[in-house]
Amino acid sequence: MRARTVIGPLVLTLLLGAVGAAVFVAMGWPLPFLLGPLFACLIGALSRLPLRGTGQVGVAFRTVLGVAVGTSITPDLVGRLPEMAYSVALIPLFVLMIGLAGYPFFRRICKFDHATAYYAAMPGGLQDMLIFGEEAGGDVRALSLIHATRVLVIVSLAPFLLTVVWGVGLTNPVGEPVAELPVSELALMVFAALAGWKIGERLGLFGASILGPLILSAALSLAGFIEHRPPAEAIIAAQFFIGIGIGEKYAGITWPELRRDVLAGGAFCLILGVLALAFAEGVSMAGLAPEMEAFLAFAPGGQAEMAVLSIVAGADLAFVVTHHLVRIIVVIMGAPVVARLAKRWE
Repeated sequence: MRARTVIGPLVLTLLLGAVGAAVFVAMGWPLPFLLGPLFACLIGALSRLPLRGTGQVGVAFRTVLGVAVGTSITPDLVGRLPEMAYSVALIPLFVLMIGLAGYPFFRRICKFDHATAYYAAMPGGLQDMLIFGEEAGGDVRALSLIHATRVLVIVSLAPFLLTVVWGVGLTNPVGEPVAELPVSELALMVFAALAGWKIGERLGLFGASILGPLILSAALSLAGFIEHRPPAEAIIAAQFFIGIGIGEKYAGITWPELRRDVLAGGAFCLILGVLALAFAEGVSMAGLAPEMEAFLAFAPGGQAEMAVLSIVAGADLAFVVTHHLVRIIVVIMGAPVVARLAKRWE
């Protein structure tokens, strides 16, 4: 009986995701395997359908993006790292500005308690902010909906901006077909994905499913053992499960939560958008990066989602992901300390 209550919602979620992807493909809309499942599951959740996350299977597919980023780290890229130093150095200031704007918004205007307001304003990873927020006594459900809304809005609007502002077709091949890749490299990619993920978890690494495979595959790439990106089929599957994961987080949402938490998250995205565009424009005007790469590097979405957008846009994947990793590190290392200081001050 218990298995049936789990399998039913899971099958429904997967079917909704597949229908959403098929509709987006048929209509010729951008990022069909990411945005199609995302919006289909979002509609299903808002319609009160019993959806369920894909658990460890979904997490496993995130390792593909870690390997995709890692294999883009080549000796040539390492030589370019000094070029990134100036724009990367702006990330702590960027996070500080977000906090200074976001905390008063959630605390004074939206009337959340201190812990919820603070961790809602921090542009870190969803799971990390939920853990920190729960330990601090915050409202975990509200934090989940606010951060899910942040990722949803950014992932939905970014493709529009990329196509309208920069004229990007989002048709860049995500990878070569699996049949065209050397078997030895495929085996090493699988090893890097699984071993990196599990070793990262054992070490308590934040974002272990992405960062662990990234580090291991980067080492293999720099050593010359891997020269290709993961196959297109794997990256498409990763998009599918990421899209489902964003949409299904709204399962069981109530109207009061929709009015309070989701609207607060949506309004906060306006603040994030202004700050991200301002920093991106500054980086671009200073000649530190092309405008599109600067935008993707400072758009505060999830690591996985921004990696997907960078791949399909043909952007400098390593440049974009380096900035997002630094942002997450800054938030995770600094957020608990600053939260305690802010509470004392308040």
